[in-house]
Amino acid sequence: MSTLDHDALAELDATALADLVRQREVSPLELVDAALERLERVNGSLNAVITSMADAARQTARARIDPKAPFPGVPFLMKDFLAEMAGERFTEGSAFLRDFVPDQDSELVRRFRRAGLITIGKTNTPEFAVGATTEPRRFGATHNPWDLNRTPGGSSGGSAAAVAARVVPMAHGNDAGGSIRIPASCCGLIGLKPGRARVPLGPLYGDLFTGIVSEFALTRSVRDTAALLEAVAGPMRGDPYFAPSPERPYTQETERPPGRLRIGFSMTTPLGDPVDDACVAAVTGAADLCASLGHEVEEAAPSFDAESLWAAFTTLLCSGTAWAVRDWTRRLGRAPGPDDLEPFVAAFVRRGEALSASELLLAVQDVQRGVRDLLGFYRHHHVWLTPTLGQPPVPLGTLVYRDGEDPFELRRRTARFSPFTYLSNASGQPAISLPLYWTDDGLPVGVLFTADHGGEGVLLRLAAQLEQARPWVEPRPVVCSV
Repeated sequence: MSTLDHDALAELDATALADLVRQREVSPLELVDAALERLERVNGSLNAVITSMADAARQTARARIDPKAPFPGVPFLMKDFLAEMAGERFTEGSAFLRDFVPDQDSELVRRFRRAGLITIGKTNTPEFAVGATTEPRRFGATHNPWDLNRTPGGSSGGSAAAVAARVVPMAHGNDAGGSIRIPASCCGLIGLKPGRARVPLGPLYGDLFTGIVSEFALTRSVRDTAALLEAVAGPMRGDPYFAPSPERPYTQETERPPGRLRIGFSMTTPLGDPVDDACVAAVTGAADLCASLGHEVEEAAPSFDAESLWAAFTTLLCSGTAWAVRDWTRRLGRAPGPDDLEPFVAAFVRRGEALSASELLLAVQDVQRGVRDLLGFYRHHHVWLTPTLGQPPVPLGTLVYRDGEDPFELRRRTARFSPFTYLSNASGQPAISLPLYWTDDGLPVGVLFTADHGGEGVLLRLAAQLEQARPWVEPRPVVCSV
């Protein structure tokens, strides 16, 4: 039906593909076949997708899909973590789960499906999504499409690599400390972490790790980001709390000027770690661009006890990892064996299990106290601009556990790599990584914009303005030439 070949379809965003389906210029089955062909072409190099759903995807594509849905027939990928699909293998990157198959869909999966998306597979993630690189022992490393020797980031690294390689226009991700925005920076994508409770975690969960976990996706265009958020946002009955209601539909935000925003930018990490020159250049370039667009831009940063907040946040991660293993022990009816958990995850579990209830609540108190101080910044600024990461994508192996090392030295190394992203998980604020900079040797470097609570609309308006002023869709990763 379509006069476009597979490579031409690969360059279109999800909104454009949906328009082609509505105009009957291409069928959902053609889109699915094209995506599967691209996946077959590049996945041997990337190791981004670890579970194929080709047969189910083609069957769905042959059925009637509502043309009024936001993305009718558009191919999609699910990260193999947190959001479960009935009847499909679900591993969370761990040998402990083996080949567990859920018997129900998560609410987010239902909303993706109602949006018209067709899932063609599940993407790689570190074990229990713990880490800033995607190198699980069970499935092996995912490679960065821009340089196959480098990390795609984590924990949504499989999804990011596949989107950057044009397998699908967008893919599912989730974020407990940067796991959407880190791979967005490493792979040259848009990575929005919505605000706390914006996207539901049910029916299995109300919140996770005291509210630091967010669900969403990685995309290549701002309009896709806005339309997908509009399709999946909103509370589910039984949620423990709700996000502030948006002022207007998110798709309308991308069509509105952002107004004159007060933007504070910073290149100094809260913990005082060094930032790579390329990341500094990315922020100064973004700050200059924002100023040229009429925004009020100054060098400024929140004031808070960074060491206390980082230590308390690490305690939440340890407690949450221990909870995850306990939860799966209860669901599976068996405890993990000696070879079921990677050493780094096992160390997090031991630390979490050793915590008393009062120690956990003290950590929650310390996080909340630090967040109150941090949020004082937004009395005078609409947005905080920083590097997404402290470094461009590092070589594979840099951010993995080394036999014999203190596991919490890896945690500190990870904090040096990603010194900013966890702050908005602690606070529950929305934040977005945008691909506004590339190094001289062709590596993407993201910049991070963080807004106050309920500020997804602010971020989408600003992102749309920046995308129009400095389009980022033209570069193509080296793997696309495979």
